[in-house]
Amino acid sequence: MTLKLLTRLYFGIQRQLLPALEEEIGPLDDKAKQFVKVCELLKLETHLEACVWQGNGRPPKSRFMLAQAFVAKALWNVPTTKALIGQLRQNTTLRRLCGWHDGPRSVPDESTFSRAFATFANIGLGQRVHETLIATHLGKEIIWHSGTDGTAIEAREKAAKVPAAPIEQVQGEAKPKRKRGRPRKGEEPPPPEPTRLQRHLQSTLETNLKDMPQVQCDYGCKKNSQGNTDWWRGYKLHIATGDGDIPLYAYLSSASMHDSQAAIIIEQQVAERTRGVLYQLKDSAYDAQAIREHSAKVGSVPIIEKRNYRSEDAIPMEPDRARHYRARSGSERVNSGLKDNHGGRTVRVRGGAKVATHLMFGILVMSAAALLRLVV
Repeated sequence: MTLKLLTRLYFGIQRQLLPALEEEIGPLDDKAKQFVKVCELLKLETHLEACVWQGNGRPPKSRFMLAQAFVAKALWNVPTTKALIGQLRQNTTLRRLCGWHDGPRSVPDESTFSRAFATFANIGLGQRVHETLIATHLGKEIIWHSGTDGTAIEAREKAAKVPAAPIEQVQGEAKPKRKRGRPRKGEEPPPPEPTRLQRHLQSTLETNLKDMPQVQCDYGCKKNSQGNTDWWRGYKLHIATGDGDIPLYAYLSSASMHDSQAAIIIEQQVAERTRGVLYQLKDSAYDAQAIREHSAKVGSVPIIEKRNYRSEDAIPMEPDRARHYRARSGSERVNSGLKDNHGGRTVRVRGGAKVATHLMFGILVMSAAALLRLVV
């Protein structure tokens, strides 16, 4: 069913829309044709009800045209909004494809783009469009492999200050501290509080999302492929990637949050958008019993690299699982593609909501392009 829908849409664009546009605008290069295909697949106009003018004050500029311009910004990897405006005013073809037909002066100024982008961030436009895109074209499909990985997102803003730990109150009095050392003979030690992953294992997606810490800019570190530790200031983007390098879900967190803390909510989100995943592929950062239990709970086979503290204690993966684990390379390709080609290294906005929206425009472009590759 998915391939039939995608094939019908693809050939409709190829045989009807593109010839009509070339007759009206002129010849289109490959990048412009890809932009048309991506916009037709995303259908941004169906997600902008909250931006419709309500009749109060001066009518705003078309949010649909501005949203398409931000898609072009991610597709052409334009570093700044100012550079995007300059490109729109110089490139007649791109300007008309976005909807401005009255010459370079019809393109709004930078402040209008900024206000529109703030609105898109407030309504979560990128997340909503991506959820609809995946549910529409993969909602009835079973995903063979889903690889999860987190990638560093550097930001140009100050790191948030770490707040002082609050003193818990019990009936108006300070909670007594736990005694240090071993308990006395016959004394029962208090049960340990459940970890976040243990809580997520027993809760619904809505509850787990509320349980996640606030997204804010801070410092993070991660080991690279050479075994060295890289530090950065900003955020971390967690992406679940399906077969064909299709991003299935993306979650933005603070840079300091460990990769494993978002694993269960990512699996829950993917399970809601698709019929399910057969193999969950994760590296050693996700080696936790709660994650394995949740993968089995949703009907998936968890293939997680063992966490080894000494190289001589390395446990080889079973041959069959090692063969499936090779599909996790799609996660690395999506991470590098987002950073190198679709704005992942040019984050100029501040605040978690705006950073997430900026990155989601790149994820939307990559998702639409990957879906179209299924029928090309």
